[in-house]
Amino acid sequence: MSPMKLCVPGDKLCSVEDCIPGTGVYVRHGCIYSSLAGYVLRKNEGEELPVISVVRETETQLLPDVGAIVTCKVTSINPRFAKVHILYVGSTPLKDRFRGTISFRPGDIVLAKVISLGDVQSNYLLTTAENELGVVVAHSEAGAQMVPISWCEMQCPRTHAKEFRKVARVQPEYLQA
Repeated sequence: MSPMKLCVPGDKLCSVEDCIPGTGVYVRHGCIYSSLAGYVLRKNEGEELPVISVVRETETQLLPDVGAIVTCKVTSINPRFAKVHILYVGSTPLKDRFRGTISFRPGDIVLAKVISLGDVQSNYLLTTAENELGVVVAHSEAGAQMVPISWCEMQCPRTHAKEFRKVARVQPEYLQA
């Protein structure tokens, strides 16, 4: 394996014609630059151009990427969206904390798909549009773990109150024994 190239913020890495920008980089005037001090990582995904990213550690750090299925916990909400911490990519726990944006309630555990990469100032943008994605664990205002009763509702077993949630149809590969 060839040694990874070290870079600092502002280093010109390549042209946007040669690579797709990933995490830890930014685009300006048709070129991709490093936004972090770290190691340059090029990942080839299919027939497309390679994705170029900058990671902080020598060992390749797992990062949320567009199309990745992530497990996240809702930390706060406002009238337009909810902020989350991304905990897992697939079934692999993350070493670092990543933030995302989605629509649910605080405390919910959600399976979602990354649709837009974040940068230093912003969050990853997530979606639960597919049937397999949505709330996996939710607690009612009474504190009980809610039970899904349809694809769009969960019910408190104590109070029998129903709350609207986009419920995930969890696939076996995301269940942990």
